[in-house]
Amino acid sequence: MAKRTTTLEDIAKLAGVSISTASRALNDSPSINRQTKQRIWKLAREQNYPFRDYMPAGPIGADATIAVVIPRPQGREFLLGDPFFLDLLSGLAEAAYVRDCDLLVSHVAPASFDDLSVLMSTSRADGIVFLGQSNLHAAFNRLAAEESRFVVWGAELPDQDYCCVGSDNFAGARRATAHLVRLGRRRIVFLGDIDDPEPAQRHLGYLDALALAGVAADPVLTVPAHFEVESAEAAVDALIHHDVPFDGVVAASDLIALGAVRALRRAGFNVPKDVSVIGFDNVRFARYATPALSTIAQDTSKAGRLLVSKLLDAGEGKMRSRSERLPTELVVRESCGG
Repeated sequence: MAKRTTTLEDIAKLAGVSISTASRALNDSPSINRQTKQRIWKLAREQNYPFRDYMPAGPIGADATIAVVIPRPQGREFLLGDPFFLDLLSGLAEAAYVRDCDLLVSHVAPASFDDLSVLMSTSRADGIVFLGQSNLHAAFNRLAAEESRFVVWGAELPDQDYCCVGSDNFAGARRATAHLVRLGRRRIVFLGDIDDPEPAQRHLGYLDALALAGVAADPVLTVPAHFEVESAEAAVDALIHHDVPFDGVVAASDLIALGAVRALRRAGFNVPKDVSVIGFDNVRFARYATPALSTIAQDTSKAGRLLVSKLLDAGEGKMRSRSERLPTELVVRESCGG
């Protein structure tokens, strides 16, 4: 016997509301409060209510809809125009296109477990890709206990219960630092905010390369900088102003590296003769910078394919997809001098 399809009347009865209230909630009407919407959407998903047959959810004919959500970075505004995230969005869009999926970028910027829970229970998308963890690692672990329709781009962290895809940050930064050491650099700055997961792993790779080379790590040379050109410029300006000697920079991103180069050149330093600089990301502008930026490349096309496949192919009742770290590659250009 064919399984009976859940109807709108069924959802209304289970929720203890009228059919019109259930309908308005499922249509995200502003006349229905958030708690009621969340409860009705949760019931609808549990009962396999046929959303796409009932609700407008994008162009007709798509096999699924994937939402991209960017958690709010701790202590600062997120810039959607960050070139690395634009490259990653491009990789996601290409992968979604191959799978006949719609891809939408959400305006929501969750900052807590409650935000994540509301988002997952009320989202019309078939699954969500979170770009970055910010400070939500523990919240994502809690969410994984009740939800499987999400995957995270970001660093793999200890005791992680959710699936993530990210680059091998440790190995990439270690390779960048070791390259500068081979070029004879000994006073190498690490430029990045090590309170964030990815820069923290890159910082560990930097320290490991120094230790392997027998170069003492000077804490003064670990300098905080957000993923912004201006933040990096200010940080390097401060080093120069305080007469801190350094001959190399390993930056946690290409934007940070670009800011470092701008500050150095403005102060009369030659890059790479006086100071070698290596970034991280290999964004599209890196090769066109002056000097062309040496960097650690992340494979955003492969990242997009993995994120989409892990989101769509896990399947209900299957084990959660395993997390993966993608290899990185050192790209040598003019800014490091060899």
